[in-house]
Amino acid sequence: MNTIQRNFLGLLLGLSLLWYAAAAGDLARAANFFAWRNLLVQYSGVLGMGMMSVAMILAIRPAWVESHLGGLDKMYRLHKWLGIAGLTLAVCHWLSAKGPKWLVGWGWLERPVRGRPPEQSFELFRFFQSQRGLAEQIGEWAFYAAVLLIAIALIKRFPYRGFFKTHRWLALIYLALAAHALMLLNFAYWASPLGIVSGLMLGAGCVGAVFSLSRQIGAGRKVAGTVDKVEQLAGVGVTAIDIKLKEPWAGHQAGQFAFLSMHADEGAHPFTIASAWQGDGRLRFLVKALGDYTRTLAARLQPGDAVTVEGPYGRFNFAGTALRQIWIGGGIGITPFVARMQSLAREPDGRVVDLFHCTSEVDEIALQRLAADAAAAGVRLHVLIDARDGRLSGERLRAEVPDWQAADVWFCGPAPFGDAMRRDLLAHGLPAGRFHQELFAMR
Repeated sequence: MNTIQRNFLGLLLGLSLLWYAAAAGDLARAANFFAWRNLLVQYSGVLGMGMMSVAMILAIRPAWVESHLGGLDKMYRLHKWLGIAGLTLAVCHWLSAKGPKWLVGWGWLERPVRGRPPEQSFELFRFFQSQRGLAEQIGEWAFYAAVLLIAIALIKRFPYRGFFKTHRWLALIYLALAAHALMLLNFAYWASPLGIVSGLMLGAGCVGAVFSLSRQIGAGRKVAGTVDKVEQLAGVGVTAIDIKLKEPWAGHQAGQFAFLSMHADEGAHPFTIASAWQGDGRLRFLVKALGDYTRTLAARLQPGDAVTVEGPYGRFNFAGTALRQIWIGGGIGITPFVARMQSLAREPDGRVVDLFHCTSEVDEIALQRLAADAAAAGVRLHVLIDARDGRLSGERLRAEVPDWQAADVWFCGPAPFGDAMRRDLLAHGLPAGRFHQELFAMR
């Protein structure tokens, strides 16, 4: 089980146990359909808001969480899982609340006899009780908006610019849902550990939402710069961008990435840094033409254009105790290895490295530079062009590198390719902790 799975399941199980402890008495007394329905409404609400609260916290990119999870790519994968889980639980919560009302309206269930709700001694709870109808309406309309915005985030046919501009509004939706949860959570739960944990999560989530709405995410890690050079490598559909920073930059490790803001209508895009840090304020990025924006980038970007760089992020840092490493770069996934070879050319670390560059496209200038970087770093380079050499498989890698079991494997490239290599190597004895895969995706 990997770190993402452990944290996701740990959150789900932890909240479930806290809810069970708080609701044990109600569970023992539940004797009819509507009693169980009310319990399901509360349980799905607790879990759903818990998932959304943690997702909101992750959205502001806290550095300590990135370290715990092993990189921002892992953080965003967990954020995505939590968003999907939160949406699923919200649907269950909505159906649990609305479904019985529909059944009563259709004559399939008899409307329950409701007594007067118990008088609350705590003034705040009396206020919440008086606003129950408003809280239900807020929650219902916020739910509909959340479904729409999360769908835009998950359906990749929606352009990135649309995702970028609409996704931040989920923070406002979260605040509405937090108000809904605050007023409608079973008042008895607040005196239990569940109430304490829920209050802390809602509070932290609201802080994260305000942080997002005020556009403070990453504010302390942003520096201004200008475009120094733009080069198009037509054979592989890549635009190389050299940037000169105008403000102090703390530096980065090879393998890290940064968010680049180059045009206001597009917002920030994440790109891996393709150069080693030399302390001169210069960064290089290799951008593959994969979408509407990146396909037009070479034409839109000119030397002297202002850019904002936010970062660095990521933990794809080539660390480990093994003196043997195998690198696999699929397509534009070669980028972190280019930066690492430049770093090794200046400061060798004594490791023996094989680099497999797998590509379906060819640009001779790019290949010449890659070969020069590998030679300078003392890295053994294997270039596999699909049409000429076929694709890399686990069997082929093991034949090329006989001592592969003693190596740390670092992979960056298409996720299905990486998953296939991982399964193959682990099935043949590679410890899971020795396969490092970049998972980064904004959606």
